[in-house]
Amino acid sequence: MIPSILPTYNRAPLSFVEGRGCWLVEADGRRFLDLGAGIAVNALGHAAPELVEVLTRQAGKLWHVSNLYQVPEQEALADKLVEETFADTVFFTNSGTEACELAVKMARKHFAEAGQPERVEIITFEGCFHGRSSAAIAASGAEKMVAGFGPLLEGFVHLPWGDHDALRAAVGERTCAIMVEPVQGEGGIRVLPDQCLKGLRDMCDEAGILLILDEVQCGVGRTGKLFAHEWAGIAPDIMMVAKGIGGGFPLGAVLATEAAASGMGAGSHGSTYGGNPLGCAVGKAVLDRVSDPAFLEDVNRRAGLLRQKLEGLVAAHPEVFEGVRGEGLMLGLKCKVAPADVVTAGYDAQVITVPAADNVVRILPPLTITEDEINEALTRLDAAATALKEAGI
Repeated sequence: MIPSILPTYNRAPLSFVEGRGCWLVEADGRRFLDLGAGIAVNALGHAAPELVEVLTRQAGKLWHVSNLYQVPEQEALADKLVEETFADTVFFTNSGTEACELAVKMARKHFAEAGQPERVEIITFEGCFHGRSSAAIAASGAEKMVAGFGPLLEGFVHLPWGDHDALRAAVGERTCAIMVEPVQGEGGIRVLPDQCLKGLRDMCDEAGILLILDEVQCGVGRTGKLFAHEWAGIAPDIMMVAKGIGGGFPLGAVLATEAAASGMGAGSHGSTYGGNPLGCAVGKAVLDRVSDPAFLEDVNRRAGLLRQKLEGLVAAHPEVFEGVRGEGLMLGLKCKVAPADVVTAGYDAQVITVPAADNVVRILPPLTITEDEINEALTRLDAAATALKEAGI
């Protein structure tokens, strides 16, 4: 018999009932150190006091009115995003998947309005993950994502990761955009080198096409900059944001330049809940904290310590781990054993990690993790690796 919750997840036998900072409490009372942060969502940790206070205050005033009216909290967050980024305008969604849908529509609409309706193709790369909607899985093209869900939305060109010759050959008269994650999350914490991101920007400028960046997982301070593309000193035309921007509250956004968004007039897109007062009040509080240069400096300092400790873990357990990859507090342990085994051993050691492709386990702690918690995390990861070694896995 099918359960009441559609069985689309292989859920771990854990039921968390409370969270504080980097810690989760299981129903049986065990305390787990969370290095997953809800898959890079809880940027300020669980039940961050400032977010609880903002959410509670807003909940007592107004929850929802719809986008038929002005929403002051939405305007405040949009203004802050425009102030802190390349963007001239913002549309709020509830998730990264919804942000992907709009990014695709916006890029195609841009060229349709410019008298080039034939420009509909969007170039994506092997290992990408942009969500699970029809457009997002078509963008991925991976068999595990698309099998059984056809017919797929047309207009996506899938290229191998890192194949520069294939990329140059793929850009043509039907191309409207290149869409890429500066750091692949689900794909295995694969970092796009700065010179490659700069090259993509130059290629888009030369071809007169748009650069769409998916910073749903790598944005909002995760790599030590407010957004990951800032390390390369470039700016996209369109950017998808979600996860960390809500600090745990469902919130996403599409940021764009005025030129890229020029085709999106009244009636071209909408969302019932997107930009609601609750989400935007929380998102503004998150952004105020994470955009502070002193906060980002602390993220980079803690990230350096965590990476150093993880390198030591790899050296201590060469039978289990191969290396460390990633940027900031978006790190991955390349494994010599099945990532699922590492994650399960972590559960036994009461530490939470997240599996990914390319034989990688993701380390995505709250950006507020302390040095003491980093040390404790490595103690627990070491215990997990030792247990795997002793079990002969």
